[in-house]
Amino acid sequence: MKLRFTVGPLAASLVTAFSQHSARAQGADSSVNASESRIPVGPTSLYARSTGRGQPVIVLHGGPDFDHRYLLPDLDQLKDQFRLIYYDQRGRGRSAENVRPEDVSLTSDLDDLDKVRQYFRLDAPVLLGHSWGALLALEYALRHPTRMSHLILMNPAPASAGDVAVLRKAYLEKLGADMDRQREIVASPAYQAGDPEAVSARYRIHFKPALKRAKDYERLMGRMKAAFFSQGKEGILKARAIEDRLYRDTWEMPGYNLMPKLRSLRIATLVIAGDHDFIPLEIAEHIGHAIPNAQLVRIEDCGHFAFLECADEVRRAFNDFLRRPRE
Repeated sequence: MKLRFTVGPLAASLVTAFSQHSARAQGADSSVNASESRIPVGPTSLYARSTGRGQPVIVLHGGPDFDHRYLLPDLDQLKDQFRLIYYDQRGRGRSAENVRPEDVSLTSDLDDLDKVRQYFRLDAPVLLGHSWGALLALEYALRHPTRMSHLILMNPAPASAGDVAVLRKAYLEKLGADMDRQREIVASPAYQAGDPEAVSARYRIHFKPALKRAKDYERLMGRMKAAFFSQGKEGILKARAIEDRLYRDTWEMPGYNLMPKLRSLRIATLVIAGDHDFIPLEIAEHIGHAIPNAQLVRIEDCGHFAFLECADEVRRAFNDFLRRPRE
């Protein structure tokens, strides 16, 4: 790992003026309005959304049962400097039509990502993954290391079975007595049937320890609840079945461990972690240490959704990383 530094309140104040200027520029420039696409993949198609101008960035959402909507509008604040390309992974969000859960796997998700890259005619874009999306980005980088210019892992999910165990232990400790209530909801007929209200109630508990500030937590929960109701029961159950399959393809595989393989990567890599994330900081550190010359940015007073909770600090980290000469 090449560099490790901390972004704190002082740094945030130094970038506020720059960020406010950028926000004004976004509003004044109508050329950065979002465009939507459908990308053919087998018997179905992927929904994609592109906005902004500048260096292209393909964004991989987390979940893996979510879609890209929870990233908006916060991540869009970077569209004055970057061309942001979002897409809903197969079987999730607006990419769910004509998809059978049994046809989605880690392999198909990686193939789909490459089709997105090809569709937008990008030789080597920046690849940005949030949470589970960071793990997907790592799996893709190991298979196609020349098909990206930079790798950005924001609040990354574990990349080994050992770190999954670390996460589960820390999660149980942070949730405490709320874990019993979550178990009750998950076992309820409503949740098992994909009822959006029950699913929303479960995720309110799940993400309670994941964010530092109550206002950010409520913003996130509001947009997630809207997304669950938009999905409906059928969409929720489909995404849940796909999530189970992707876990079997990764974390539940005996001896799953990307760490030794990551040492072979020669891709400029940025790892962003918050000190209030419910994913322990050591997990991001393990990934950062495994990738040669990776840079780790630890953001103070920030949780699992850095793009929402600490937008100014994320912008600064992006700029510092992408403007640095490659070695």
